Amino acid sequence: MIETSQATFTFGALPSGVRDYNERLLLTMIRRLGPVAASDLARLSTLSAQTVSVILRKLESDGLLLRGEPQRGRVGKPSIPYLLDPDGAFGFGMKLGRRSADLTLIDMIGQVRDQLQLHYDYPRPDKVLGFLRDGIAQMTSDLPADHQANISGLGLAMPFDLWKWNEEVGASKDDIAVWQSIDMPKEISAFFDAPVIVTNDATAGCHAEALLRTGDNFTSYAYLFVGFFMGGGIVLNASVYEGPTGNAGGMGPLRTANRDGESAQLMDIASLHRLETRIDAADGDPTRLWDGTTDWSRFGSEVSDWIDEAAFAIAGAAMSACALIDFEAVVIDGAFPEAVRAELVAAIRHDIAGMDSRGLVVPQIVEGQIGANARAIGAGYSPIAARHFLTGASAFETKTSPLSA
Repeated sequence: MIETSQATFTFGALPSGVRDYNERLLLTMIRRLGPVAASDLARLSTLSAQTVSVILRKLESDGLLLRGEPQRGRVGKPSIPYLLDPDGAFGFGMKLGRRSADLTLIDMIGQVRDQLQLHYDYPRPDKVLGFLRDGIAQMTSDLPADHQANISGLGLAMPFDLWKWNEEVGASKDDIAVWQSIDMPKEISAFFDAPVIVTNDATAGCHAEALLRTGDNFTSYAYLFVGFFMGGGIVLNASVYEGPTGNAGGMGPLRTANRDGESAQLMDIASLHRLETRIDAADGDPTRLWDGTTDWSRFGSEVSDWIDEAAFAIAGAAMSACALIDFEAVVIDGAFPEAVRAELVAAIRHDIAGMDSRGLVVPQIVEGQIGANARAIGAGYSPIAARHFLTGASAFETKTSPLSA
C-alpha cells in the first residue's frame, strides 16, 4: 500500500442506504424536467397522486427537494413546482490525466462548488493520492457542518490502461508501470470512508454533457472529447451507454484517414499529444498548453495546422460511427479554449459536407457545452447519481414525454 495518511474522512449515509425505485424515479424526472408540479409528476410517472405526494414530502424532509413559487393562471389552486435542492447531495470528482489532476466538489444540480488542480510531467500515484487526500480535507472543512453529511462519495475519472502510454507522457516503463497493479479504490479507502466509483475519463465527460447540456433536443449522439488523447462516449435515449466494460464510445482507437489517405487511429491524429509534438518540433513550449490559458494564438500556425489535420480525421470517424448507430449529432469538446473548439467544429462541418454520404444521414456537428472541466464534473456527479437517480436504460426519458403531452 502507498502511504498517504492516517486520517480518515467519514461521511453520512442515508438510513436506508439507497433510495427506492419510485423515489429515484421522481428525483430523476425533476432533474431532467426542471421545476415540476406534483400533478405532472403523477401523470408522467403513472404513479397515483397520493403516492407522489407522500414521496415528495419525504424527499423534501430529507433535504433533497425545494418548493418553488406557486404557479397561478389555471383554474383551481395554484400548483407548486418542486426542484432539486443544490445542497441536498455533494460528490467529489477527480480527473486523473496524463498532465494534470483536477479535483472538484459537485452539488446536486451539477454545479462546481470548489476545485483544485495539480500539474505534473506524468502522474505518480503517491503524489496524486496526497493531492486527493489534502484536497478532500480542505473542501470538506469549507462546507457547512450540516452539509458534510450529504457527501455521496468520490468519482475517479482516469484513462484505462494508463501504464501503456509511458513514451507519450515522457515517463520510463518502470515509473508508469505501477498503475498496472495499483488498486485506487483500496488506496483511497485508507483516508476516505465513502463509495469510490472509477470510470473512463472520456465517459465521465460524456456524463457531464448528458447531464448539463441545454438548448437542443438531442437524445442520441456520439460524444468526442479531445484531451491528451482522443476519447468519447455514447448517449442513447438521453442516457449514457457505457457498455459491459465501461468503454463504449471510446473513439480513440477507431481507424480513420488523414488528408493523404493514410490509415491511422483517430487518437494518433486528433489528440493534444499530436499538437504537443508539433509545438515541440517548432521549438515551442508545449507545456504551456496545460497552464490554463485561454489564448492559444501564442502557438501560431501549429494550432491551425493541427485543427486542419484533426478535423478531417474526426469527420471521417464521425461518418463511420453514424454508419453503425444512427446518431442525431456528434458533440465535440475537449481540453482547449472555446475559440479553438469553435474553429475545430467549423472545420469538421466543412470537411464532413464533402464526404461520401451515400446510405447515411450526415449528423449535425455541434460544440460541447462543458469544456475542459467535463471529466471532473462527470466524475463528481457519478456518486450522486448512483445514490439518488435512475441511470442507464432504466432512466426516465423526459424528452419523449413533454409536460404538454
